[in-house]
Amino acid sequence: MPASQVEGARWLQRAAEDGDVEAQALLGALLIHGLAASRPGDPTPGAPRSSALFVTQVKAEPDFIEALKWARQAAQAGSAKGQALLGYILTYGPPDMRDDDGAFHCYEQSAKAGCPEGNLGYALALAPRASDDGRRREVAEQLRRAAAAGLPTAMYLLAAVTEQGIGADRDAAAAAQLYSRAAEKGHVGAQTRWGMALIEGSLVSRDAVAGESWLRRAALAGDAQAAAFLGNYYTQSGPAPPNYWEAANWYRRAADAGHRSAARALGSLYLTGAGVPQDNDEALRWMRAAADAGDEPARVDLANLVLQGGGEAEDPARVAVWFSQAAASGDLMAAFNLSLCLSKGLGLPKDDNLAAQWLRRAAEGVPEAQYMYGRMALEGRGCAPDIAGARAWFKRAAESGVVDAQVALAEMMINGRGGAYDPGGALKLLEAAATKNHSGAMFALGAAHSGGHGLPRDSECAQRWFQAAADLGHGQAQLMLGRCLAAGAAGEPDPAKARHWFERAAAQGVAEATEDLSVLASELSLQK
Repeated sequence: MPASQVEGARWLQRAAEDGDVEAQALLGALLIHGLAASRPGDPTPGAPRSSALFVTQVKAEPDFIEALKWARQAAQAGSAKGQALLGYILTYGPPDMRDDDGAFHCYEQSAKAGCPEGNLGYALALAPRASDDGRRREVAEQLRRAAAAGLPTAMYLLAAVTEQGIGADRDAAAAAQLYSRAAEKGHVGAQTRWGMALIEGSLVSRDAVAGESWLRRAALAGDAQAAAFLGNYYTQSGPAPPNYWEAANWYRRAADAGHRSAARALGSLYLTGAGVPQDNDEALRWMRAAADAGDEPARVDLANLVLQGGGEAEDPARVAVWFSQAAASGDLMAAFNLSLCLSKGLGLPKDDNLAAQWLRRAAEGVPEAQYMYGRMALEGRGCAPDIAGARAWFKRAAESGVVDAQVALAEMMINGRGGAYDPGGALKLLEAAATKNHSGAMFALGAAHSGGHGLPRDSECAQRWFQAAADLGHGQAQLMLGRCLAAGAAGEPDPAKARHWFERAAAQGVAEATEDLSVLASELSLQK
């Protein structure tokens, strides 16, 4: 006969009303999923009754009230499926229907009767109460029974506990097999995890092509996590170069489904123009969506864009609220960012004193905050001047690898400010910073090797460092390099090159370079 959901539900209801227990359980399940009206076959009010004869499918809202009635009747009649269904309603139904203890009892009775759905429900209800290994093993055993009956969700969950060794012996091969079986049965979560396992080679031999295929199936079925994984997959280099266009498509699918980190990643692509047209407004829109959803890295990224002058008029206030809330709860990175907002007047009134207080708190664990608080202490901005304290903060930040702090500490050590005079230690710090292309460190090394500070003069070494800093655009280094070349400090004088570097320095506003250009021109004129 022709398939007809409406007719099937109508006959099930007649059987249920006549006391058929199996019909009661089946009808309850249909009602939960909106696959049966409370009176299947009834026409729309005002429509002729004959109109119902041609309706074969119906999708209504879940009817938990009717479902509860039939599930309870089936459960009271001893139906194991009815007990499992009643447990489900008491667990996931409307808040006023929920009863965790009642659900636990229903699942337990159903599981004892050998119902696979009961085994699964009992495992899920028992898991939060499993505080010892014995109970955790009972959870795994119930999942095993449900999985043996072919329930995909049970297979997926059993795979997870087997992979992690929770209540079961850790067994990568068994977990892989379970993920694979559940994926084949259409479980979206299993498809995602199986796809990742194949791409990573974490449970089985690596097979990126098959893994991508499984992730694609899960993503197309609506799994936002799978779509986000695909976005990440296509941004990475492998046998093929990154495909940012493909990555953007998957990130967008995940972001549209509410995936926070995917929205942030999509915003980054728009910011750089990778795979999509460069569009700051779109970048901010997606960053804002991720940040509003609670993604902390997105909030930081959005704050940085706002600090650089981007964003909409309301963004500074939004950013300040986020950081204020997080900082008040003890987040040191948020305290650091809140101090930046206060020092720049971003979304909050400018307040150096309050900025210094939050920066001091952040300095307990954020190296960049240690350096910046050292600067405030050195300048007496927002707090009392404290040269020795500034040097101590620079030292902490320098030890954590903050390059600017290494240079600042070296300057204090070579001048004996705030502590011992230590030119040797200063040189080591400056050389470490110079290897990271810090032009200020290169200039300082050039100055140090030019003589003074108790260090021997090495004109060739000084000129090399001035050259390195000048090439990076350091104005004072360009001036000093011009002087070295004009004087022939490391060889024969080279007026042409000296003139070039004086002009470069003058273009950056170094006043002394203009004077040196005049002197050089006069000397060349006299030579003629």
